Amino acid sequence: NEFQPCTYITASRQNGTLYIGVTSNLLARASHHWNGTVEGFTKQYGVSRLVWYEFHSSMAEAIQREKRLKKWRRSWKIALIEAENPGWDDLFPRIV
Repeated sequence: NEFQPCTYITASRQNGTLYIGVTSNLLARASHHWNGTVEGFTKQYGVSRLVWYEFHSSMAEAIQREKRLKKWRRSWKIALIEAENPGWDDLFPRIV
């Protein structure tokens, strides 16, 4: 089943522009960011590197987490990314 609620963060580069999103299909969404196939903020600013993600048991839970993360200070978001991905590696190739 491809339906797996997820909150994720993409970045333009290490310590660059961040985007926080939510999806029910991380592979499809990450590929849209990676390939720049969707118009908008992430394409305009080159925010295509998947640097952090977290699965949830429901979309409501994933959306709630997304809303909370968007209110966080930038330093907290960076600490969250670096706790699991200190090199800011693009995780997209690992989930394909």
